[in-house]
Amino acid sequence: MAESGSVVVGDLTGKERSVVKVKPEDYELVDKDFTAVKIICLGDSAVGKSKLVERFLVDEFKSQQQSTYAVTLYKYETKVRGEKVIADFWDTAGQERFNSMHTSYYHQAHACILVFDVTRKITYKNLQHWYSELRQNRPDIPCILVANKIDVDYKVTQKSFKFARNNHLPFYFVSAADGTNVVK
Repeated sequence: MAESGSVVVGDLTGKERSVVKVKPEDYELVDKDFTAVKIICLGDSAVGKSKLVERFLVDEFKSQQQSTYAVTLYKYETKVRGEKVIADFWDTAGQERFNSMHTSYYHQAHACILVFDVTRKITYKNLQHWYSELRQNRPDIPCILVANKIDVDYKVTQKSFKFARNNHLPFYFVSAADGTNVVK
């Protein structure tokens, strides 16, 4: 568990996961030679944000997961148009007790992945809270909406979810468990 006021950095560029503690004020020093793209993952606790990021980065799924504490930072190195890019995925806790910390999550974010769990209606209802908070802090960054855990019942993909349409967000059905629609 991370200390209060620190960020856990998980480097998933290889199959091994290494974790180091970094104070938020030192974050800029982690990769000062690279321009990083900061992508934040938002949604209620236990919607599968961590599992989605891990599935994307290492194409792996382990069913056991401890709740994210405050924020976990996953670093991923790739090339875009021949240029080296480091994508930092900020996986937020999603727990109400961390609400006062959210403004730091939004700082200098370039994009957002908004996640809900199709098996828990309350996580869909809470999207408005997360989206409003996102837009208060980062009004112009791109955001996508992801419906996770479709592997529990694929019939859910036949349902219509108005939140994405009403807010003009790209929308995807995914499963971190079996990898459905989680692609690089």
